[in-house]
Amino acid sequence: MTTSTGTAAAEEAAPLSGTEMAAWHAFIRAHARVVRLLEAELEAQQQLTLPAYEVLAHLSEAPEGRLRMSDLAAVSVLTPSGLTRVVDRLVKEGYVERQRCGSDARVVYAAVTESGVDRVRQAYPTHLRGVREHLIDRLSVQQLAAIREALEPLTADCPGPSCA
Repeated sequence: MTTSTGTAAAEEAAPLSGTEMAAWHAFIRAHARVVRLLEAELEAQQQLTLPAYEVLAHLSEAPEGRLRMSDLAAVSVLTPSGLTRVVDRLVKEGYVERQRCGSDARVVYAAVTESGVDRVRQAYPTHLRGVREHLIDRLSVQQLAAIREALEPLTADCPGPSCA
């Protein structure tokens, strides 16, 4: 039986065990902590938000330095409206420009500008140091491999390198 608030499977799901709840809480706390620290450091040292950095990094790594907005949304951790706000701000700052597709007027690309490439290169050392300090260097090679092994199945059905 399905209600307006959930599926039958969700209604029949057993409560989380102590081990499951501990794993869930550890995942949420670790994610929140690392993201908060990275965000604070990027803003303090680079005057750049973490979402803006991630958008610039994705675009800089993309073929031709551009992605369809829908594809950018799929690889980012932002809601569609959040992505629009970040891209609007990056356009205003001259780091990104919107481009229309010549063959399909419904398609809009976000394209990184040369200033945007320079900006992400400038912020990269701060981001790298933070990722290392707050995550990578705190774990052993075996723990990093275990995290990868544990989390990859959660995104195995995603269409691209990641999905939200």
